[in-house]
Amino acid sequence: MPWIVGALSVGLLTAGAVAPYVGRAIGETGGRPVLAAAAILLAAGQFTLGIAPNLPVFVFGWIVLGAGMAAGLYDAAFSTLGRLYGGAARSAITMLTLWGGFASTVCWPLSAYLVAHLGWRGTCFVYAAIQLLISLPLMLTILPRVPPELPTLTTGTSGAASNLLPAERRAFQLLSGIVVIGGAIGAIVGVHLLTLLQGQGNGLAAAVALGALVGPAQVGGRVIEMAGGGRHHPLWTMRAALGLIALGLGLMALDVGPIGLAIILYGAGNGVFSIAKGTLPLAQFGPQRYAAAIGRLARPSLIAQAIAPTAGALLLDRIGSGPMFGALLSLALLNVVLVAGLWLDRRNWPHATGP
Repeated sequence: MPWIVGALSVGLLTAGAVAPYVGRAIGETGGRPVLAAAAILLAAGQFTLGIAPNLPVFVFGWIVLGAGMAAGLYDAAFSTLGRLYGGAARSAITMLTLWGGFASTVCWPLSAYLVAHLGWRGTCFVYAAIQLLISLPLMLTILPRVPPELPTLTTGTSGAASNLLPAERRAFQLLSGIVVIGGAIGAIVGVHLLTLLQGQGNGLAAAVALGALVGPAQVGGRVIEMAGGGRHHPLWTMRAALGLIALGLGLMALDVGPIGLAIILYGAGNGVFSIAKGTLPLAQFGPQRYAAAIGRLARPSLIAQAIAPTAGALLLDRIGSGPMFGALLSLALLNVVLVAGLWLDRRNWPHATGP
């Protein structure tokens, strides 16, 4: 069983290895061939899982899925929207994350139904068919064959999309740290929240009910961000997201106030964080280098997400629920410090529009 669960980590590590190349490819092609290839890879990976006769083939299926995830999930979609809409991509990114928030709402019960009636292998085949019959045609028909021309890079800006000016390196390092830590927190909470809540004295039914608040809270946070109409700079969005995450985890760590409120605050912050990590690089590095920047940011984040659940499980087993919430709070507060540094550094961004 540990190796089966570990196959997901192998997939995420594969996604992290592939992500920078995906970003560069989207910057050059506009995203249509990359997202179409993602649908094929995801279908092939699901099919491989469905027919896997042994563990090595099962793990290989996750490697294929990892390549598909790098080419077809949020980071690739954000890069494509940035390539297609340039500086005006923020509203499209927000809308994408809003609809993406319903993925678990739809797919968890659908998966449970399919597994009950078709088994897990049959469920893999169904999802493979969905990729080929729905996702692939949508990518090929909706996305333009030839992406629009982007404005020429301004004077003093690096001509290579993958390079950074000295003034940009500090900002990129700060943002990379924020994305890595935020991804690690999200991965640990996503996997271990029920165990953490039970460790604080909640029964299983209560923990499940409380954990179910995260999804709606994420969507609610994104709705509020969308209602703002992009009036605030993405750096404000990032500050709000990290503040809400820290506040929610702080209430859980101190075990004060209604635990449901703490989870709602955390979930709302996590939902807005998904938007901020897609829109802030656009403001920092401009549309010309956005896809490459997203690809470079995705690699360490995906690696952190692959490692964090296992590391979190080991730590939780050693120190227990309360101290674990304290450790998560420490990471969240570190992110607040990093975003403060990003705020102070904002005037050095060549593309910044000034929050």
